[in-house]
Amino acid sequence: MKTKRNVGYIGLGNIGKPSAERLVIDSLNAHVYDVYQPAVDELVSKGAIGCQSVAELAKACGHIGICVRDDQQVEALLYGEEGIFANAVKETVIAIHSTVTQANLLKWANEATELGIHLIDAPITGGAHRAADGTLCYMVGGSEEVVARSEPVFMTSAEKVVHAGALGSGIALKLCNNFIQYGEFVLLAEATKLADRCGLSVDVLREVGLSNGVVNEQMHMFVSGRNGLAANSTEEQMEQFFGAMGKLAQKDLDCALRTAGDHDVTLPTAEYLRDRIEDVFLARDESRLTE
Repeated sequence: MKTKRNVGYIGLGNIGKPSAERLVIDSLNAHVYDVYQPAVDELVSKGAIGCQSVAELAKACGHIGICVRDDQQVEALLYGEEGIFANAVKETVIAIHSTVTQANLLKWANEATELGIHLIDAPITGGAHRAADGTLCYMVGGSEEVVARSEPVFMTSAEKVVHAGALGSGIALKLCNNFIQYGEFVLLAEATKLADRCGLSVDVLREVGLSNGVVNEQMHMFVSGRNGLAANSTEEQMEQFFGAMGKLAQKDLDCALRTAGDHDVTLPTAEYLRDRIEDVFLARDESRLTE
């Protein structure tokens, strides 16, 4: 009888929870941890093994996925007496799914190597619905051997794993991808304002944009969904619906800008987007607020 592989997942949020749920398969023992206990309990009810601490999970698992908000939360999981570095066994693979700075990712990887642990970057794109469907895209940086060892775990929730290159290349790819995506959102949001004043709808923009490749479905879904809510919502309600996403977008662009600075690259458009993106998510400057 083949021994089941022990894998762990930390961070059971919007994307993390459905991704972790897909680890509950016959070939894996899925261990999960989150500071929000109801999320752990939900996964346990579906067959996962709930852990009471990061240390408990680290001691049990040879592969650990981390999907938390930012650099600071990743560091809190890695360091300290109860952290992963102090408790993981040698040859453990730690996959960072969070959107973080490249500099910190490389620092963590170097320190992991000194401990005989492998830390790789494996950010994801596709959103919660594609995590649930198992159709995410993973952008991975690391050695061929470690990536190959990790790919069966990633493929439980992925339709594609892109090995971008050496350590740090996966997160670089993710930062570039997010930069483009947020630019698309802002462009369509502003174009829709002009279209509206000219008597056009976002659906007409979509029809032409899908034909010539200028608009994609994700752009249209974001702007049309946001506009539909904004038309009948207060600022407080918009904050409830879109506030967290706007702050996350701002954080992602901060990561891109810090990484660009580390490479002596200037991104003036990213700087503009960083200052605008939260207002765009919240529709703060739309006609309903300025008239």
